[in-house]
Amino acid sequence: MELTPWTFAIVLPLVALAGFVDAAAGGGGLISLPAYLAAGLPAQLASGTNKMGSIFGTALATAKYAREGRIAWSAAVPAVVGALPGAALGARLLLLVPEGAAQIFLLIAVPVVAVVLFFRRDRLDAPEEAPVPARAWVCLLIGLLVGMYDGFVGPGTGTFLMLAFSAFCRMDLVRASGSAKLVNLASNLAAMLTFLSSGSVLVALAIPAALCSMAGNYLGASLAVRKGARFIRPLSFAVLALLLVTIAVERFALR
Repeated sequence: MELTPWTFAIVLPLVALAGFVDAAAGGGGLISLPAYLAAGLPAQLASGTNKMGSIFGTALATAKYAREGRIAWSAAVPAVVGALPGAALGARLLLLVPEGAAQIFLLIAVPVVAVVLFFRRDRLDAPEEAPVPARAWVCLLIGLLVGMYDGFVGPGTGTFLMLAFSAFCRMDLVRASGSAKLVNLASNLAAMLTFLSSGSVLVALAIPAALCSMAGNYLGASLAVRKGARFIRPLSFAVLALLLVTIAVERFALR
């Protein structure tokens, strides 16, 4: 696929915004994946490039949360174990779907996920209290299922993980966000390697996108750690509203 200045102009600013949002509240893929699709990338290539473009920013945000002691390792590690095979399987399934069907599926899935996350916003009001230990198999299952979703669709993975950790481990928002970042990093890595092995990554676009994602993730994680739930909660709601508008515009442009 030929890259033009317009391709970079569409993708890079939105990827930076996606990294900022994703580091704090999850759901950055709800911004970045539509950006790649709007720039004209086919569905599988958009998903693969999105994974490579975001993984370095996710790693940076994960390191920031880890340094601040905001990852619940007892819950996150079993979830990582489940997320690795789950994401690889999800990515492999996407590669098996015909391109036209994959494009339609992603265009439908992204706004549906945005609506689901919006109506589950009550779960973002988890109490600021010490985490309750969860059974390892529960966390492993969370990682497996959400990881599979991440490989096949992607957007909203971080927020789904936050909701799961809040529901089953009663984590506060900052710790749930940090734990979700570690698991999301694992699922992104597994999916990215699968896409790379099939040639479904546009490396020339993914590298500058990765730099933008890292800048956005670092700023978002720093603000989340410093400001906590009063910053994360309204940001979560704002990005969902923004995405509904973004998807509506994208769908109109593709007609």
